[in-house]
Amino acid sequence: MDDVAQVQCPYCFEVVEIVVDPATRGELIQDCEVCCRPWRLLVRRRRDGSPLVTVERAQ
Repeated sequence: MDDVAQVQCPYCFEVVEIVVDPATRGELIQDCEVCCRPWRLLVRRRRDGSPLVTVERAQ
């Protein structure tokens, strides 16, 4: 079962739900579903396995 995380786009500031595979950790590049600009996602995991996702502008 995939995890869901809410993140805020660093460009348009919309809050978007993203789906994160449970095996995913590390850095990913993904486009915003609203404004289509690229994000740099950093996916870490809490002790219980739930995702902790931070978002910043991709260069």
